[in-house]
Amino acid sequence: MTQTVNRPPQADRGLKRGAMTGGEVVAQAIANIAPSAVIAFSVVAIYATAGNASWLSFALATVVILAVGYCIAQFAKRRASAGSLYSYAAQGLGPFGAYVTGIALLIGCFGIASGSLGGAVYHFNAFLSSLGLTIENTAWNVALALVIGALAILFTVWGIRISARVSLILEIASIAIIVVMLVVVLFHANTPTIDSAQLSLEGASTHGIAVGMVLGILGFVGFSSADALGREARNPFRAIPRAIMWSALGVGLLYIFATYTQVAGYRILGDLGASGNPLDELAVATGMPAWFRPVLSLGITASFFAVVVAPINVIGRIVYVMGKEGVVSGRLGRTHPSQQTPHRAILTIAPVAVLLTAFLLAIGVDGMSIVVNVDTYGVYGYMVAYAVVAAAAPIYLRRQGVRLALIWPATLVSVLGMIYVFYVNVVPWPAWPINLVLTAFFISMAVAIAWYAYLRVSRPAVTRAIGTTETDFPEMA
Repeated sequence: MTQTVNRPPQADRGLKRGAMTGGEVVAQAIANIAPSAVIAFSVVAIYATAGNASWLSFALATVVILAVGYCIAQFAKRRASAGSLYSYAAQGLGPFGAYVTGIALLIGCFGIASGSLGGAVYHFNAFLSSLGLTIENTAWNVALALVIGALAILFTVWGIRISARVSLILEIASIAIIVVMLVVVLFHANTPTIDSAQLSLEGASTHGIAVGMVLGILGFVGFSSADALGREARNPFRAIPRAIMWSALGVGLLYIFATYTQVAGYRILGDLGASGNPLDELAVATGMPAWFRPVLSLGITASFFAVVVAPINVIGRIVYVMGKEGVVSGRLGRTHPSQQTPHRAILTIAPVAVLLTAFLLAIGVDGMSIVVNVDTYGVYGYMVAYAVVAAAAPIYLRRQGVRLALIWPATLVSVLGMIYVFYVNVVPWPAWPINLVLTAFFISMAVAIAWYAYLRVSRPAVTRAIGTTETDFPEMA
C-alpha cells in the first residue's frame, strides 16, 4: 500500500539582498529614462513649440524633476522596499494613496515598456536600412517585436544584475555615440557654436516655453525606478537616493546640451520642427563617415531595448509586493528559487506588454506611432504617481519629526508641475488617437479603484496592510 507524503511548500527565498552595486542602481535609473531615445525624437517636438528657447524648456523641466526626486529621496533615505513609490506613498497618505500610486506606476511602466518596444523595432529596421537591407513586411515587424520582447523578459527573469549591466552597457554605448556626434555638430564649420538666437531666446514666447517644458518633463519619466531595488541594492539608504538625484541631474544636463546643439546644427538644414530624423540628417550634413549612420541607429535601438528591460524590472517588484500583501494573487508574491527574481509577476504582466506592441504592428501601426501613443498612456500613470508621492512626503516627514526647509517648496513645485503637465495634455480634450489613449488610462484607473473597493469590503485586512510590508529601515541594516 502506497502512502502519499504531503510536503510543505518550499519557503520563498525572496529577492536577492545586496546583489547590486551603486553603479548598477544608477544603471537601472538611467535605463528607464532612456536619454538616447529621448534625444532622438523629443527635441523636434519641443522645438516646434518652444523654438529657440527649447534648451530653457528642458532646463525648467529638470528643475521640476529634481523637486520630485528630492521628495522621493526623503523616503528612500529612510525606507528600503521593492514596492517603490507604492510603499512610500502609504507612509503619508495611507493604503488608498499607496494603492493609487502603485496602480499608476504599473500603468506607467507597462506603457513605457510596450511603447519603447515599438521604438526598438523601428530603429532596428532603420539600422538594417542603412546597411541596404530594407524590410517592409508586417510579419517581420511582429516577429522582431516578439524576439526583442522575449529577450527583455529573459534578462529580467535571469537576474537583476544581468539586466542592469546589459542596460548600462547599451545605454552608455548609445549615449557615447550620440555625444560624439553632437560634439562634431557643435564645432562644425557650418554650426554657430555660440548661437545668439538661442541665448537671447529670439522669437520665443512664455506659452511656447511652458508647453515645451511639458514635453521636457515627459522625457524624464521613470527616473526614480531605482527605488524598486530597496531589497537588492547594497547600502540602499545611500545608493538609491543618490541614483535618483544624480541620474535626474546628469540626464537633464545632457538634454540641455543635446537640445542646444541640435537646434544650432540644424540651422543650415531648415526647420528642425519638421524633421523626421534630425540626428541622422545632422550626421549626413556634418560629413560623418558612412559607417556612422548604422552605428547611430543601432545605438538608438539599444537605448530603446534598455528602456523595455528597466520598467519590466519595476513591474515585477511592485506586483511581487502586491502579491505578498494579498492585493493580487499570492502566487505572484514568490521569487524564482535560484535566480531570486519575481519571475511569476514578470511572466504574468510583461508578455501582455509585448503582445500589445506585436498586435499594433500587426494591424499596421508604425513603430514610432506606437512609441508616441503607448508611451503617452504610461506617462499619464507616472504623472499621477509622482504627484501623489510628492504630496505624501511632507506628511511622512512631519510624522517622523523631521524638518527640512526645502520639502514644502519641492512638494509644491512637484505637485503643481505634474498637475500642469496633466492639464495641458487633457485640456482641450485631445484628438484621435490620444483621446483613445486618455480614455484607456481613465478606464484602467477606474477598474483598479473598483478592485480596491471590493477588497476593502471583502478583505479589509488586506487593504489595511497595503504598502506596509517588505520594507527595511536603516536601523535594520
